[in-house]
Amino acid sequence: MGALPVYRWRLAPDGYATRRQLRARGLRPGGQDVAAQLERPRRRRPPLVAYLYRVDLAKPVRPMTDARRAALAKANRARRTCPQCHADAGYVIPTSLGTCVPCAYPEGVCDGIAA
Repeated sequence: MGALPVYRWRLAPDGYATRRQLRARGLRPGGQDVAAQLERPRRRRPPLVAYLYRVDLAKPVRPMTDARRAALAKANRARRTCPQCHADAGYVIPTSLGTCVPCAYPEGVCDGIAA
């Protein structure tokens, strides 16, 4: 197997797309290997690399089923539930705090910060 073709940033030929570009078209790589890569040069650092897939081999995105929708809802609910007070915070709990803001700052330290 040979090396991947490398293109400079914004100079890839038609027929190739990144994962995000495929997703925007309603497609997915569908098990195909990376076909090429883009490199964006940077000063004093290694280049940024983006992998490209062939659009003609891409497959349609699988439809959302009721079971997948329920699993996603359950996972998002778990991310919003405070492990200390077990309340739904209404937002995703920051991993830096590990709990909701009222539990992380019970003495009201953050009340004067945003004022």
